[in-house]
Amino acid sequence: MSTFEIRPAKAADIPCLMSVVDGTELFPGEMLAGMMSPFLSVEGSDDIWLTCELNCEVIGFCYAAPEKLTDGTWNMLAIAVHPSCQGKGAGAAIVRHLELILRGHGHRVIVVDTSGTPEFARTRAFYRNNGYAEEARIRDFWANGNDKIVFWKRFA
Repeated sequence: MSTFEIRPAKAADIPCLMSVVDGTELFPGEMLAGMMSPFLSVEGSDDIWLTCELNCEVIGFCYAAPEKLTDGTWNMLAIAVHPSCQGKGAGAAIVRHLELILRGHGHRVIVVDTSGTPEFARTRAFYRNNGYAEEARIRDFWANGNDKIVFWKRFA
């Protein structure tokens, strides 16, 4: 079984993380630096950006932020593992690490949104396999015929 190192992201990770984003087509890779900027430049940022390494090579990341106007609820806004490393436990390790951080700070709930299309069936299975329950479906949210599926997990 592979051992993953998961740590807070740093600016030097951006080129490798862009490769992960581009490989997964999660969103356009050129958006990454701007998305990470508040975390990297604002002292005391509430956002969490985690980088996952395998054998000193960056293979994945996770981004989570607190939900505004809630008490202890967080949103996992992005998680990705390079396609060459998918299915080896890295995604589950990243999620467990994020949950440990959140639980350790007394947070209560995490939510994550994904698509209801057949192309995202593996993504939905991933969340279910990691203890997330399908909590809501918003029909035609992303586009006609593309529902938003909200997964939810409460920390004990």
